[in-house]
Amino acid sequence: MIAPEGTTEGTRPEVEIHTDGACRGNPGPGGWGVVLRYGSHARQLCGFAAHTTNNRMEMLAAIRALVALKRSCRVRLVTDSAYVKDGITRWIHTWKRHRWHKKDGGAVRNADLWQRLDQLTGQHVVHWEWVRGHAGNPDNELADQLARQAIDMGLKGELPSDPDGSPVGTLLEN
Repeated sequence: MIAPEGTTEGTRPEVEIHTDGACRGNPGPGGWGVVLRYGSHARQLCGFAAHTTNNRMEMLAAIRALVALKRSCRVRLVTDSAYVKDGITRWIHTWKRHRWHKKDGGAVRNADLWQRLDQLTGQHVVHWEWVRGHAGNPDNELADQLARQAIDMGLKGELPSDPDGSPVGTLLEN
């Protein structure tokens, strides 16, 4: 990847991000959670969608995490979603060549979010890493807790719905 003008890979801050999405029913109400770490600093984010799918929440977590970065970074993005990791590291190249269609000719699901995620990853140097969910990784467990908490808050009317993953949305900062 070519670094944005004025930066080199070595001058970018190193950030670790853990993401997770959750859904009650699939589709159903959903939430996403993010844990960002930079040195000794930590930030937690979460959001809610009234009617969505688990895959959209997994993707939206990664999108919101990258949007939260204030400048180009070297990112270790850890997800328990093979769909997100494989989609952004393997499948996306074919989808783009085929104008957001799969090899069988069908439209790529969640193309709006894949396009946004592709754009955001181009602003950073991102190393994608998959971890098994609910296997004791503390930051993955925390991201999962934040996603589930967002669903609870959203269903109580304490967190507005952000169903489409557009750049303008609601973040809850802890």
